[in-house]
Amino acid sequence: MDTLQFLGIGHLAERPAGMLPIGQQRLVELGRSLVSEPKLLLLDEPLSGLNPRESEQMQEKIIEIRNRGITILFVEHEMKSVMRLAEKITVLNFGRKIADGIPEEIRNNPEVIEVYLGKETEIVTS
Repeated sequence: MDTLQFLGIGHLAERPAGMLPIGQQRLVELGRSLVSEPKLLLLDEPLSGLNPRESEQMQEKIIEIRNRGITILFVEHEMKSVMRLAEKITVLNFGRKIADGIPEEIRNNPEVIEVYLGKETEIVTS
């Protein structure tokens, strides 16, 4: 119950998880992981499919979990959130590591910019 309260879903304890909206289901999944008191928490795209309010709520919980001393390793494609949540980032392109560092280093890395934002090309006119 303490974990459910921490996640803000204690009032839903008696409801079947499958009947909850996706954002609350994600919090239930997170809670199931937390009750084992992990030292390392692995999250695969924890923000995928969430609306902006649910995403913000999940991000806040991830920060609170990190502040409790639990290391979090997560895969996420929503870069604004990655920059907010991560202390260290590793960037892969087709399974090959192209960069790692703190958010500021990643944000300014030329290879990351090229791969994820596209390389500037000259416009050829005939």
